[in-house]
Order: sequence, then C-alpha cells, then structure tokens
Amino acid sequence: MFIQLALGSAIILVTILIGGLGVWALETRLLVGHAWLVRPPHRIKMMAVLSGAALAVILLFTLGVWVWALTFHLLGIFDGFEVSLYFALVTYTTLGFGDVLLPVEWRLLAGLASANGLLSMGIYTAILVEVVRQVRILQAEAMRNPPRP
Repeated sequence: MFIQLALGSAIILVTILIGGLGVWALETRLLVGHAWLVRPPHRIKMMAVLSGAALAVILLFTLGVWVWALTFHLLGIFDGFEVSLYFALVTYTTLGFGDVLLPVEWRLLAGLASANGLLSMGIYTAILVEVVRQVRILQAEAMRNPPRP
C-alpha cells in the first residue's frame, strides 16, 4: 500500500513538473510575442493565442497520460503497452470504463492517476483562461494608450 502511494505521489509530482515547465515555455513565448500581440488587429491574434494555448494544454495533458502509461508498462502490470496507454487514458480523464482493471496489488494507482488527471484538467483550464485574460488586458491597455510616434 505504501509503495503504491509513494510511487503514485511521485508520478503526480512528475506530471506537475512537466506541466510547470510547459506553462513556463508558454509564458516565455507570450512575452517574446508581446509587441506583436498588442498591435491591431487584435481578434485574429487572440484566436491564435487561444488556439496555441489550447494545443499546449492538450500536449501537456497528453504527456501526463504517457507518463502514467509508461509507469504501468514498466511495472509490468499489463500485457502490452497499448493496454497500459488505454488504461492510463481512461483513468487520467476520469472516464473509467472499467473494462480494464489493475491487479489488486496495484489498484490504488488507479485512484491516484484519476486524481492527477482531475487536478491537471483544473490547472490547465485555469491557465488557459488566464492566458486569454492577460492577453486581452494587454490589448485593451494598448488601445487605451497607443504608442506615441
């Protein structure tokens, strides 16, 4: 039981670290593009920011699934990697079909993977909203205070 909890907690920390690095990269990219983002036209740029941020969130979420799948595979819990990936995806997204189950000695990992996915979805949704909000604030400020020639 303690091994499962320790391992699951370590995997959660790894996925949060991956997410943090991804958010750092996204923020860096937005800072580099700041001058471009605040110049008109704003709507098309906001659409580009939203699309790019959404793709980044999907990538980070997918990486979390792959970390869990790799863990299940390396532990030899399932017969093949495809089953490990399927179980990780269904569990991480909290879909939980129940057609594939962990052996009793590893079943606590399912709950931890599910909690990790739920936490990640909340964090990434908040980040997505914050990215759009911050860019919109910068664009509004640029419209109120245009640069002087």
